[in-house]
Amino acid sequence: MSDTPGISRRALLLGTGGVVAAAAVAAVGTAVTQGGPTTSTTTDRAPGVRATGRTQAGVARPATPQRQALHAVLRLGGGADPGPDLRSGLAAAGATILRLVSGPSDELPDGPGDLTIHVGLGPGPLAAIDPTLPAATAMPRFAGDDGIPAGRDDGDVLVALASSDGTALRPALDAVVASLPGATTLWAEHGFRGPGQGTIARNPLGYHDGIIVPEGDDELDENVWLAHGPLAGATVCVLRRLRLDRTRFAALAEGERDRVIGRHADGRPLSGGGPTAEVDLQAKTPEGAYLTPARSHARAAHPSFTGSALMLRRGYAFDRGPLADGTADAGLLFVCFAHDLETFVRTQLRLDETDDLMPFTTPTASGSFLVLPGFDAAHPLGHQLWA
Repeated sequence: MSDTPGISRRALLLGTGGVVAAAAVAAVGTAVTQGGPTTSTTTDRAPGVRATGRTQAGVARPATPQRQALHAVLRLGGGADPGPDLRSGLAAAGATILRLVSGPSDELPDGPGDLTIHVGLGPGPLAAIDPTLPAATAMPRFAGDDGIPAGRDDGDVLVALASSDGTALRPALDAVVASLPGATTLWAEHGFRGPGQGTIARNPLGYHDGIIVPEGDDELDENVWLAHGPLAGATVCVLRRLRLDRTRFAALAEGERDRVIGRHADGRPLSGGGPTAEVDLQAKTPEGAYLTPARSHARAAHPSFTGSALMLRRGYAFDRGPLADGTADAGLLFVCFAHDLETFVRTQLRLDETDDLMPFTTPTASGSFLVLPGFDAAHPLGHQLWA
């Protein structure tokens, strides 16, 4: 398969089809390393993940995301006061995180295992601190967002936890929330991933997700991390809870499902190549028709149309059983990271216009956050905001 002219792998965004509705559509950076065995009395705990460094843990490391996650969006008391209360609250939350991941605790008597926790701030507190900060402006409303219930769009604080042991997530979250005075939870979602290597895993529609993402320090620096100034090592996170109509999607013929996505279920692009190959938007049939359909997810999200950078994406399935009308409240918790909010916004706006995957997707919660740079005992969480 020939590469798309003028589009490098580094420039490619969602041309994977397996990114499902994502942009319908993982704070770690180079500093997070795997440590030695924990003191856990269990035998299935992974080695610990170091929490300190230039970036927070849980964004880009571990390279293969843990299979259980809990994302919570909070409202701060006192109107998201950007002054001493917020500053001291963030410092206390950071100290709690360092305590939780350092070894056995009252909350995690068997030790943290591979638990990672990162914290971000929403548009409200960011704008109150400095309206020019990245992500200080809320996202626009996208197609279907008018149906999102009140209190489930944006928020003041994001706390994102991931672990191989799902039982560690809730007690760790409760400890972090308790350290933020007056914080209340607007919404939270426990998600899970199938097995996979790196960021690739099968999403709830049965297609591979996370195929094309930034890899290695150079691509992460170029596409994910803020590079300069006091906030170097921060990143902009978009969180979207997407209810998926899997029943209606599964009722399509196999070939039609592939055409909606732009890839086969094993990841192979319809334009040819292996499971991790980039899509070739120029490839045609002998009759002149595009092999990657005009309204496929892979074509709709391609950066040659959006002018967007590469996003670091990770998705988690969720399933809360049936709603009162019998509809399955199940789908994808879509999470992405980039160095600016526009990367996601431009992609999503195009998907709303030209993506045949969107009719199978209903947004039920949404938010954008600035995941703060790394911290340690001597440099509290969020101190860079007041540098």
